[in-house]
Amino acid sequence: MIIGAGLDARLGLPFGELREVAREAERLGFESLWTPAGGVPDAFHICAAWSQDTSLRTGISVVPAARMWTPLALAAQAATVAQLSSGRFVLGLGTGGYGPSFWASAGLPDRPVAIMRGYVTAVRRLLAGETVTADGPGVRLRSASLGAPGLPAAPVYLAALGPQMLRLAGDVAEGALLNWATPERIAVSRTLIAEGAARAGRDPGEIPVTMYVRVCIDDDVAAARRAFGQQVLGYALAQPGVPLNAGYRGLFGQMGFDGALRELEARRDRGAALAELVDAAPDEMLRAVGYFGPAAAAPAAFARLSAGLDETIVRIITARPGPRPVVEAMAALTPSAIRAAS
Repeated sequence: MIIGAGLDARLGLPFGELREVAREAERLGFESLWTPAGGVPDAFHICAAWSQDTSLRTGISVVPAARMWTPLALAAQAATVAQLSSGRFVLGLGTGGYGPSFWASAGLPDRPVAIMRGYVTAVRRLLAGETVTADGPGVRLRSASLGAPGLPAAPVYLAALGPQMLRLAGDVAEGALLNWATPERIAVSRTLIAEGAARAGRDPGEIPVTMYVRVCIDDDVAAARRAFGQQVLGYALAQPGVPLNAGYRGLFGQMGFDGALRELEARRDRGAALAELVDAAPDEMLRAVGYFGPAAAAPAAFARLSAGLDETIVRIITARPGPRPVVEAMAALTPSAIRAAS
């Protein structure tokens, strides 16, 4: 298993501190560095800087592709970072949202699988140095190319949640990115990815499955729980206008937490604040998808939550500001400590 560190500019760390923390991650034995897209500094610039500061592979998980980028512009960004890093860069693509209203806001039809099939295929071909013509939902190119042959490889991973997108990852992507999945859900996801790979005549073993496992390491357990719980509920609670069986709400329901979420949503609809909802959220749900609390118990919990993954990323949530809790979390969850606890 490859173990990476997930660092996020949205934690409020300045660019210089993000670079210092990345160097510390390499010293601690991490094997890759990942950042989400969005915010300032830009994720591509973060990865480019990390590739200059360390020898580690870097990745973005994930770029909300269809809403924010054309395939040609995104391929050019990825190819640049791949060139700067001598081929040590992974591009993660995702839809950035779901549901008819989301796609309407992007000026696209509600056909996420077709859109991402065309998008991933076009970006991969452009990165491979091909000239691409395409005319499908969300992807219109006419004799487009990067005009730079011989670029280093830049694998394209697909963020996948539901069965159709998981099969698509196995069909057209070079890796799959999961999110908020229990080990049992990871196993189900791998089966669906393998089905897509078989449909395309590919070897499922050549499609790595990667996921953030979120942690909040702090001796103040109550503070760690609050910070972690806010992250969980930000994804798990039903969003206005989205069916309860769709998106992350659907995922958490399928993992056995529909009843708990219905109770929390009822409280929210009666006016409860997020802090009250976090306090009321069952520990069973929170601990099913991540870890919060002191450092000593973190490696064993992380190893359990990583079961079934080819690459697992220590995605750090902090209860206190500044770089110190980030470094403390990495020191508690070094690859050697996680492997020893497996």
